[in-house]
Formats: sequence, structure tokens, C-alpha cells
Amino acid sequence: MSALPTTGPTRSERLDRLPFTRKHGRLLGTAGIGWALDAMDVGLISFVIAALAQQWQLTSIETSWIASIGFVGMAIGATVGGLLADRIGRRSVFALTLLVYGIATGASALVGSLAALLALRFLVGLGLGAELPVASTLISEFAPKKIRGRVVVWLEAFWAVGWILAAIIGTFVISASDDGWRWGLAIGLAPAIFSIVVRWGMPESVRFLLSKGRVDEAERTVRQFEAAAGIPAPDEPSRGRQPDALPSARAEPAVAGIAPAAAEPAVSIWSASLRRRTIALWTVWFCINFSYYGAFIWIPSLLVEQGFSLVRSFEFTLIITVAQLPGYATAAFLIEKWGRRPTLTVFLIGSACAAAWYGTASSEAMIIAAGCTLSFCNLGAWGALYAIGPELYPTNVRGTGTGAAAGFGRIASIIAPLAVPFLLSAGGPLVLFGAFALAFAIAAAAAWTIPEQRGKPLL
Repeated sequence: MSALPTTGPTRSERLDRLPFTRKHGRLLGTAGIGWALDAMDVGLISFVIAALAQQWQLTSIETSWIASIGFVGMAIGATVGGLLADRIGRRSVFALTLLVYGIATGASALVGSLAALLALRFLVGLGLGAELPVASTLISEFAPKKIRGRVVVWLEAFWAVGWILAAIIGTFVISASDDGWRWGLAIGLAPAIFSIVVRWGMPESVRFLLSKGRVDEAERTVRQFEAAAGIPAPDEPSRGRQPDALPSARAEPAVAGIAPAAAEPAVSIWSASLRRRTIALWTVWFCINFSYYGAFIWIPSLLVEQGFSLVRSFEFTLIITVAQLPGYATAAFLIEKWGRRPTLTVFLIGSACAAAWYGTASSEAMIIAAGCTLSFCNLGAWGALYAIGPELYPTNVRGTGTGAAAGFGRIASIIAPLAVPFLLSAGGPLVLFGAFALAFAIAAAAAWTIPEQRGKPLL
């Protein structure tokens, strides 16, 4: 079947040609707040673990499970959330995940046993795991082509905001009293309330709507974004397929003179054309999760074990966390200058060097300097990674592809907190952070094999 002739811009092209408008900003801000609340919850548990270890006299294995059980839920949630996003929509899944983990986090404040806390942390993980790949997919599908990578890194930068909030709550709420950890978790109810705003205030992805034949909704959404930019919608009839659509015998009817996308046939993330990028993406996700969560979930507890007070360890963690912000800012600038692959690779190499440095740090100044460097490089790498994922897959498997990669990475999140006590007993911080450095180096090698997508339209 020959391609339909095109006499005007398709909807995807109309979105790609727009400047960044206030409407883009509102979408980014709404998704970003959800992202920050997600990070706040993940960050809070590191402070809760440190407090409960003293209050409940928990062993290192028990505290490891408090962290890891959440990542079990995240592994499942990321995979299922991505599949659901390709079936019922990005916006609906994003709102549902906020509701689930917000309620479960708030309920965690009431627990009186380790078993109950573990059960609720699993539910929290289901919501958290599903949210992140879905949010990055939604933002990627709306962002203008020329700055798409930068916009997704801006979204990921909200993670630093959430971790800073968690560090503030840990320093001034959790450490303030024996029940401080309960008050800290109670604050985690915020995402459940915010989910209402998300469900009714965010637009659904145009590319998703077209893939499901909801052409009227897609056209209205495109025109709203064009109106926000002061660009009139095309009036003349035009025909053509969306650039991310594959040839099909069934085409959607045109609306208001603008041709819709043709239906996309099913495709697998393991098909011949996508297999290599899937393997590379999964490798990066696995290694970066292992090192990030192994290090940052345990840093407050490790500092306490080194002889620092609970309050002092939380203060150190707050300082280290603030270094995430310039890391994201640098990645956002470089990702459209250098490209996706070089930016991700350089930040991963920097993370490997910083992890090795942290393993040898002994004085307060060295701990803070090495920790800030690790935070800067690692979170810059995260920003680039979230920008890369959605660009590697076509619309009908974009949520599945990003979700599956995140889900596979969460397996490392489960393993890392459990492995920390054994690595520490094997050789102390030097062996522990040496393992993290090795994982970052492997991720850097895999990142260099991912195809460069800067400036290209979504598949």
C-alpha cells in the first residue's frame, strides 16, 4: 500500500513545530509535582529506616527489607503501568498511581509492626513504579521536538525537589521525636489528594488518542496547544499519516480538514528493529538502579554507623541531596547540545568516579564533597535516561517499552538494599562503593550503544 499524499502538517508535526508555551508549562508543572511527591516518598523511607532501626531495634536485614519490598512493588508497577498506559491512557494511569501510593503511604504512619509496614510499602511501590515511566512518556509526547529531551530532563529535575523535601522532613520532623517518622509518612498522603487535580487537569496524549481512534479529542487538544502559542490551526483540508504511525489498511477519518494517524499494527519491543536498543536500555536501567538505590537509601544509616548522630547524618544527606539540582540543570543544557548518548555516558562515567571516591572518604569534608559529586553526576544521568527511553519506541508500545525497562531496573533496586550489608561485611565502604562504581561503568558502556535521537521526530 502506498503512502497517502500529504498536503499539510500532520498532528504530530503541528505539536512538534510549537514553541514552549504556558500550556506546556502547566502540563510539565502538574506532572512534575507528581514526580516530586514520588521522590519525596522514596526519599522519606531512607530516613524512616534510620529512625526505626534505633527505635524498633531492627537488624540490618530487616531494614534492608523495608527498602527492598517497595522496589518489588515498583518492579511490578512499572511493567503493569506501562502496559496499562498503552491501553487506557497515560493520564488515567498517572492519576491512579498517585492515588494508590498516596493512600498506602499515609496508612503506613499508623502501623505497629514490621509486617504491616512491609505490606503497605509493597502497595506504595506498585503506585510509584507505575507513575515514573508513564509521566515521562506523556511529557515526551507533548514536548516540542527541538527541546523534547530538555523538557523531560526538567521533569526529572522535580525528583531533586522531592528528595530535598524528604531530607527537610527527615531533618526537622522525623528526627524531632519518637513518633516523628509517623508524621513524616502522614505527609505522604499529599499524592492522593493531588491525583484529583491530575485526573481532571491534564490532557491525554494526542498520539495515544490517535492510536485508539479518538480523533475528535486529539484534534481538540492539538488546537488548544496551538491557541496557547498564538498559532491558528490549519483550515485547508490535508491528508497524511502521523510520522509515528506505521502503514495500515485502516485509516482514521479526518476531522476539521486535518488528516489523522493511520492505525498502527502490533509491534514488540523485542522485534528485530527494537531488540538491540531494548537490551541496552535495560542494562542501563538495571545498573543505575543498583548503584543509586544501594547508595542513597543507605547513606543516612551508613553515616549513623560511622558514628554521626541521627540529626547530623540527616543534615549531611540534605546537603548531598541539594547537589542534584545543578546536576539536572547541566544535563538539561547538554542533552540538546551534545545529544542524548554522549550526555548519558559522560554522567555515568562521572558517577563511577564519584562512587569510587565516596568509598575512600573518611573526613566530613570528603564525605560531603564526594557525596555531592555522586549526587550531581548520578541525577544528571537519571535525567538523560528518562529523556532517552520514550524516544526509542513507537507510540503503540512506548509506554510498554519505557515501563518494561523501568520494571527490569527495579529488580536491581530490590537486590541493592539487600546486598549492602553483605558488601559492607566483605570489605566495608570501599568494597560497597567499588561495586556501585563498577555498575555505573557497565551502564556507561551500554549507554554508548543506544541510538542517538536528538532532533528526530518520535517514532
